[in-house]
Amino acid sequence: MLSISSSFSLTRLERKMRCADSYADWKVAALEHDTMSGFEAWKVKDESKSYDYVNIRSRIDALKQLRLQEDDIGLLFALNEGIHGNQGGMGKSDLYKKAKFGTKRLIEEYVDEIVGALEHISNIPESSEITSEDKLDFFERASHCFGRSALMLSGAGSLGHFHRGVIKTLFEHNVLPTVISGSSAGSISAAILGTYSDDELPSVLHGNNVLDPLQTEIDNRPKRLIRKQSDSASLKIMLEAIIPDITFQEAYEKTGRMISITIAPYEEHQSSRLMNAITSPNVYVRSAVMASCAVPGVYPPVMLMAKNVYGEAQPHLPERRWVDGAVTDDLPAKRLARLYGVNHYIVSQANPLALAIMKGEQYLPVSTGAKKVFRLSTHEILKSGERFSRRYLRKIPDVGKAMSMFYSVMAQDYKGDVNIVPNFNFVDPQKLLGQLTSNEIQELVIEGERSTWPQLEQIKVCSKIGHKLEQILDHHTDHNVKRFYKKRR
Repeated sequence: MLSISSSFSLTRLERKMRCADSYADWKVAALEHDTMSGFEAWKVKDESKSYDYVNIRSRIDALKQLRLQEDDIGLLFALNEGIHGNQGGMGKSDLYKKAKFGTKRLIEEYVDEIVGALEHISNIPESSEITSEDKLDFFERASHCFGRSALMLSGAGSLGHFHRGVIKTLFEHNVLPTVISGSSAGSISAAILGTYSDDELPSVLHGNNVLDPLQTEIDNRPKRLIRKQSDSASLKIMLEAIIPDITFQEAYEKTGRMISITIAPYEEHQSSRLMNAITSPNVYVRSAVMASCAVPGVYPPVMLMAKNVYGEAQPHLPERRWVDGAVTDDLPAKRLARLYGVNHYIVSQANPLALAIMKGEQYLPVSTGAKKVFRLSTHEILKSGERFSRRYLRKIPDVGKAMSMFYSVMAQDYKGDVNIVPNFNFVDPQKLLGQLTSNEIQELVIEGERSTWPQLEQIKVCSKIGHKLEQILDHHTDHNVKRFYKKRR
């Protein structure tokens, strides 16, 4: 039982963590908190009812012994038994919520041992016993078995600058997933990650006004004036300034990051689309982002643009128009799983509606199981309501369309395995679709960084093996779409 003075000290440290100006300061306070609360000692002990520590310890010892004996074939066979992110239950979220910084040392040791073994197999010279084909076959199966991590960036209106703080932190700590999706405001951040190389990204992520060329005009506006709402013309200028004029396939070849942009259909009887280098390789990234940001009733629907066989710009599905991707699929988890083998989701969530729903669920005075039943029941009721509105409001298309969008927004799942959310609970409606000042943008970026720091260690542990397999199997420069373009006579 903690004494009153200890409780006050822990509260002081928690306040210090919330207001930290850098990750280094936050980490010092978090480690001090773990020492004082007793969780530093908990991390050192293998034993826990939350996972199979005996199985993990024996697996570590076996891998170490094989490497010590220089038994490469034995090591390959041992690794072939399976590389799982949830080995012995080590992926349970509870194991990462107890301490403020990190988790059981045994779990971290297991991950490091697997990564070291994979590196060793990758670097051993080809021989008659282990050929390059054997290694490639092993790594492809291991990657398929382990799965990938994905970063999903929600819609958020002008609050999307929160995502910038998140991706800045993930990039600086080398834990940025290669699979990234974005909808609405999140699509802008996803496009930046997909179109700028690692060498180019720092100047974009650290620049004060790089993300909005109209910022000077906004900062100089008299404070007494009502906040100006963003319009399609200013959005178009901003996107042209920050997103290069390249297609999804060209973006992948440049950066190796697999970005996906969610767009929703404006017409009835059409389904939402996930635009990426697999489903729409020749579509311009910028036009997909413009469509994903087209909030219904605020911005006009958008026609996509793509390159033709000669490498020239032309309309893509010219009879179709597209709007805000967050309306139908804010976090396209199922599609990413199907296209890229994703099974671990990191969500940067700044959608005010989603935050309200998540906060409401959090304070429901019922068990976790009851919350799941409540959520499933709510989804079924919403589906029934959507079918009703489609059937009986067909003669009033605008109302029917609005009701369908409402049901779609309310029925979505807004959570992942790791959820990075801001601390603010209330959002000024004027800010949501208005143009922000530099100070307001900077506050959102810092909030994104602070919200990411507590999740970093879990992200590192859960994605380290997947990152190593992706590094070994990286083929993004092997293909060059430009050589396929025809030349006009």
